[in-house]
Amino acid sequence: MDIQFFKESPFTTIISFHKLIESFEEIALSDVDYRSNYAKAILKQIELIPELRTGIQDYSVIKENEGLIKNILADLFPTALTQNEIKAVTIPFQNISFNYTERFKKILKNAGDEFYMEIRDFDDHQFYVNNCCLILAYYYNYNIDFNKPFFYDIPDEEGVEKHYRILYNADFMEITPTEKSVELTQQDIDQLIDNYNDIELWKSKFPPGSWILKGFGIVSLFDATTESAISTLKSNLLKPNTKSLDSDNILENIFRSIFKIPSLKVGFIIYNPEEEKFIRPIKFDKQITSFLLHTDQEVDCKNAFFGCSFENLLDKNEPFVISNVKKFIEESTNKHLGEHLLRQGIQSCVFAPVTKDGHLLGVIELVSENARDLNSVNATKLELVLPYLTDTIDRYNTDMQHQIEAIIQREYTTIHPSVYWKFRKESQNYFQNINHTKDYIFKEIVFKNVFPLYGQIDIKGSSEHRNETVKIDLKSQLSALLEIFDNQEANSNLVLLEQRKFELESLRSELDFPLKADTEQHIQRYIEEEIHPILKNTKSNPKSEKLEKLYFETLDEKTGMFYQERKKFDNAMSIINKRLATVLDKKQVEAQQIYPHYYERFKTDGVEHNLYIGASISPTKPFDIMYLHNLRLWQLQTLCEMELEHHQLKESLPYELDVTSLILVFSSPLSIRFRMDEKRFDVDGTYNARYEVVKKRIDKSHIKGTSERITEKEKITIVYSQNSEEAEYLKYIKYLQHKKILEPAIEQFEVEDLQGVSGLRAIRVKVINNTSNSAVKKITYQDLLDELN
Repeated sequence: MDIQFFKESPFTTIISFHKLIESFEEIALSDVDYRSNYAKAILKQIELIPELRTGIQDYSVIKENEGLIKNILADLFPTALTQNEIKAVTIPFQNISFNYTERFKKILKNAGDEFYMEIRDFDDHQFYVNNCCLILAYYYNYNIDFNKPFFYDIPDEEGVEKHYRILYNADFMEITPTEKSVELTQQDIDQLIDNYNDIELWKSKFPPGSWILKGFGIVSLFDATTESAISTLKSNLLKPNTKSLDSDNILENIFRSIFKIPSLKVGFIIYNPEEEKFIRPIKFDKQITSFLLHTDQEVDCKNAFFGCSFENLLDKNEPFVISNVKKFIEESTNKHLGEHLLRQGIQSCVFAPVTKDGHLLGVIELVSENARDLNSVNATKLELVLPYLTDTIDRYNTDMQHQIEAIIQREYTTIHPSVYWKFRKESQNYFQNINHTKDYIFKEIVFKNVFPLYGQIDIKGSSEHRNETVKIDLKSQLSALLEIFDNQEANSNLVLLEQRKFELESLRSELDFPLKADTEQHIQRYIEEEIHPILKNTKSNPKSEKLEKLYFETLDEKTGMFYQERKKFDNAMSIINKRLATVLDKKQVEAQQIYPHYYERFKTDGVEHNLYIGASISPTKPFDIMYLHNLRLWQLQTLCEMELEHHQLKESLPYELDVTSLILVFSSPLSIRFRMDEKRFDVDGTYNARYEVVKKRIDKSHIKGTSERITEKEKITIVYSQNSEEAEYLKYIKYLQHKKILEPAIEQFEVEDLQGVSGLRAIRVKVINNTSNSAVKKITYQDLLDELN
């Protein structure tokens, strides 16, 4: 007999057979002799153990009188049905059970000695409230539906978990109150049914031990493994976070229960119709494997690997079943697939298409290490689960498309979230008012009276550095070719070789002078058309062959030229741009909390950014000029952080590059318009174009009356035109000096006149490059390359 008590119960439980004994007393008085004599004999034995009528609380009495109790219960537990029915005596919701049928005993024996039977997902709270509901139903005659489906999860002898639905019969129980019980009013009952989770309320109305539950109940189980497993699968598939779908092997355990195969494993692949490929979904890479792809990420679905074996799956959307992989290898023309499965220990398998509206979405893979475990007969069970898998995969594809669109929106277009609402509104108007008889004219997207902020961190002398690295690589390549020619054996091509050597030396001499616009292309074309054919068609001695081999191994695959110094420069540029853009993007998330505004940045030879703030961009939020000032201070602080980030990177870069920082202050509001042809925002109006002119020319300008650039490495230059702007930024600088971010010295000067623009002034101040000012840890060049890739 299994016994387990929950901590508290409104009941004092007394097991009694008094109702059955009363029925025996009626039978003993009947005229049917064999029935009467049998009842009298049972009653005679019962008289020796009065607790069977009055009530048992010492459960050892049940253990000691198992035979007699079995006879008392014989009419309820027919011997003819004991091998078929799964039945026992119990108290509802309590794990008190005894007098099992033979089938029930066998199920518990197969589960093992360590198995303990308890109701699935049934805790102390549910136990207490359900017992209270029993009282409401049986004593107060209150019609309350409290019996949700209950299950026992019991493993079989092979470890496959089976699910049994629980049914209770409470005809042989009676419920009576004690002096501790509380008489309930209709108001009390209404309060209880509105507060299921308030356990203290339930205990106040039904104090522990305040009622007597006398009698016994009967529990009947029926095997609902398939139905329960499908329900569990459906619940898991409906969860929004499908990443947890296969945590703790949930998916495999469900399929093992449905197919009753302990060694069953589950895989899955998605079908990409655009490329006609099977793809393992990266989102579930560590959770759901694929036995078809195994180590590959994707495979062409019509290649030799699948062959004609998958014709039914791809064209007819029918499962592909192999009940015996070894036999399949012997009889099939597609031995490659069979051997691929056998190498993974797979002896039988089912590959079932998941389709919706006639379109293939993916393939569910079921495999077993035993031959004939999976076959064309039990493969039909997939019909029970495929509808749920179809909806889940279709939802996954839809979510993936939405995320792809979001990535395109974020990475490849200029529709920033702050202005997305206006594009959405116009698109919604188009969608709702679409008329097939005439073209819909889209309204222009314009934001008026917005304040611009512009800033940049530029890589100092990037063009000169780029040209210098190109020259170094070209000289190295020409020198390598000359060395090869110097080691060539004398032959009939001697005159031609001497001419080519002369031309190569002439080209190398040209590189001692400033690089012309077409020099690189001219040398590259000459080498490819004149030199490489000679090397490939001329016999060489061993030394020359070794030099030629080394030369061709050194060539870059894409350009066919030497790419050592230029690669260092390009990598350094990319690393700086990526790191600085990352700092800016992260800080921009914080800046949006100040006030929603439009933001865009560009990677060129450095990182530029434009900000536009104003009421028209966020019409639902009141705008105040204070937000503009906050954003200006944020911009200055962010440029300081970007400067510090670069300072930390410098010593790890493969090519040393300095940067200069600049802020352009423009206090007059302007309008920005979305240019449909260019798919980007631009300032609107002739007057506002002055702002764009200054932006494009200011970083190359000089201090008035000198040849010195207004920008300088490790310093931030702030360009402005009004006294109020000067006073504002001097306050910000003083604040950042106080925080030990900027150095005490401040330079102020006039900027040379630009075409159509004069009267500009500037402030220049240096960032303090102390390690303590930055949380950036030391990093190696290899770390940077890994990050870049």
